[in-house]
Amino acid sequence: MIDRTTVYIVIPALNEALRIRDVVQGALRECDNVIVVDDGSDDGTAERIADLPVTVLRHEQRMGKGAGLRDGFAEALRRGASGVITMDGDGQHDAADIPRLLDAADHYPGHIVIGARLRKRASQPLYRRLANEFGDWGIGWGCGFRIADSQSGQRFYPASVAALGDVPGEDFVYEAQLLITAARTLGVRCVSVPIESRYQDAAADAPQFRKSHFRPLQDLYRITSHVVAQVWGHGNVVAEYRRTRAHPPLIHDPQGELATSSPHDMPA
Repeated sequence: MIDRTTVYIVIPALNEALRIRDVVQGALRECDNVIVVDDGSDDGTAERIADLPVTVLRHEQRMGKGAGLRDGFAEALRRGASGVITMDGDGQHDAADIPRLLDAADHYPGHIVIGARLRKRASQPLYRRLANEFGDWGIGWGCGFRIADSQSGQRFYPASVAALGDVPGEDFVYEAQLLITAARTLGVRCVSVPIESRYQDAAADAPQFRKSHFRPLQDLYRITSHVVAQVWGHGNVVAEYRRTRAHPPLIHDPQGELATSSPHDMPA
């Protein structure tokens, strides 16, 4: 069983003044150890949480999400973390899902746990859903097993994965490469937990979120080209693809949520 007192939450943040206080307060309700990495924000992000009991690391200029996660991991490990949970600072993730991620980590020791956006998947913006599914296909090929949601930023990493050095790639590429490096060097698999991701709503009384930093065409191209290079570098491309398809996504779903989902809500 994971010692909850030694789990840390790392939140990379770039210009998140709109939602960062709600995000951090939600994280604190689930975990006492919260680290926010302010990636050169110029909108007062750090000031919005200055009175909260969290550790804030500050980049004087923007260095990218990959650098934010690396620095957050290093600080958490320096403080003795047994595992690290990551959340985006824009409010897309619900901190109330954290206990479910930790429950999956208890059931699957040593695994990376991904909060997979499988609840109401059909309501996800179409362009985001198609981009995610294409990314799942490519990143799964790089890992050697299929993944239900390879681009979700809400994850639990065992300390052994957070401690991996020399993981190449920046921004969203880093998160993809971390899965591949963990699979290839440590033999670590991923298990997914169904979550619901929150997006901008046109209704006036609905919670408002800033536009995502993820750029579907540009970022997906960067991720894909990076992963393709990894796949070709490993060799035996056809055999690797067949091996990947033979290992379906591992999903921790004790409540049976997906059993009642429509086919369009299920991962490919």
